[in-house]
Amino acid sequence: MAAHSHHLWPDASFAGQIECWQDAARLADAKWDRVMGEVWPEAQRHVAEELGTGRPDAIVFAANTHDFLIRVAAACPRRPGRPLRILTTDGEFHSARRQFARWVESGEIDQTIIAAEPFDSLAERFLQAAQAGEHDLILVSQLLFGTGQVFAAVAELADLADPNGPWVVIDGYHSFMALETPLPAPLAKRVFFLAGGYKYAMAGEGIGLMHCAPGFGPRPPITGWYAEFEDLSLPPEQVGYAPDAMRFMGATFDPSALYRWNAIRGMLADEGLTTAAINARVAQLQSQLIAAIKTSPLSEAELLNPLTGGPHARFLAFRHPQAAAWQQALKERNCITDVRGNVLRVGLGLYHDEADVAAFARLAEQLPLSAA
Repeated sequence: MAAHSHHLWPDASFAGQIECWQDAARLADAKWDRVMGEVWPEAQRHVAEELGTGRPDAIVFAANTHDFLIRVAAACPRRPGRPLRILTTDGEFHSARRQFARWVESGEIDQTIIAAEPFDSLAERFLQAAQAGEHDLILVSQLLFGTGQVFAAVAELADLADPNGPWVVIDGYHSFMALETPLPAPLAKRVFFLAGGYKYAMAGEGIGLMHCAPGFGPRPPITGWYAEFEDLSLPPEQVGYAPDAMRFMGATFDPSALYRWNAIRGMLADEGLTTAAINARVAQLQSQLIAAIKTSPLSEAELLNPLTGGPHARFLAFRHPQAAAWQQALKERNCITDVRGNVLRVGLGLYHDEADVAAFARLAEQLPLSAA
C-alpha cells in the first residue's frame, strides 16, 4: 500500500529496459544518435503532454532532481557578493531540505522558511512572503510529500517570476502524473518544474526531469558537455549553450530510464489510461478505504488530506501518535506503508483493487490501540 513511495513497475518497463540494452549491443557508440535523436525527444513529448505545457523543448532530464536543484540555484540571479535568498516551506522533501540547510551553514544562502501549518493559511502566508520582493529563488511543493495537501497558489507565484529574479521553482514530484495538467502553458512560460519517474510515472529511478522557464538562465554556471551537444564545433575556449532546455544539461548519463518511461507511456496510451482515468479509479478506492477502517484503531487518526472531490494526492495521510507503531505492525504482517514523523501514509495506485483495500482494512482492525 505504498504506490506513493515506490510505485511498482508495469511489464512495459521491462520491455523498455531490454530495448535499451539491445540498442547498446547493436549500435555501440552510435547508440547516442538514437538516444538523443529519437528516445530523448519522445520522452520530452510525453512529459510536456502530461504537464500540459505544449513545450517539449523546455524539458531536460538528469539522474535525479537534486542535480537540478544545484544547477538552478547556481544559475539564479542574486545581489552581487551576497548569498542567494531562498523562500521555501518546512514541508519540502529531503533533497531540498538538506541541501538548503547545508548551504545556510556555509553562508551560501539566506533561507526564509514558512511553516506549512496551519495549512489552510499556507498559500496566503507564503504569497505574502513572496510578494515582499526579498527573495531571489522561491521553491514550493505543489503537493506536500508529508501530508498530501495541495498548494493551490502556483499561478499567483508565477506572476512574480522574472528572468532577473525572483525565479519560481515548483517541486512536482508528488503531483506529476497524480494531478491532471499540473503546469498549463501560461504558467510554463514563467516557472521551473521538477519531477521524476520514481513515483506515479512508474519508470523507477534514474529519471529526474525539469521544465525550464524559457529565457531564464541562458548560461548556467554548472554545466556538462551535453549542454552544447548541438554545436561541438565551437573552439575549446568558448563555452557554448543550447538555446532550449538543453542549456541545463549535464554530462554522460544512463538512458535506460528514458526507454522505460517511453515504453510505459506507450502502454498507457494503448490501454486508454490517462491520469484523469487513473485518478478517478484511485479516488474510488480511497473512499472505500476510509469507509472500511471506521471500526479500526486507524479511525482515531486525523486525516490530513480528506477527500473533497478536488485534486488529491495518491495517498492518504493519517496523523496520530501511534503512526510509527502502526507502520511497523503492518510491516510485520507483510503490508507495506510508510511513516513520516507522526503521519502514516497509505498509497493507492494503478495496480490496486477493491480486494486489496478490504485486505488492508482487515489488517487495520488488528493495529495496536492508542495508549490511554
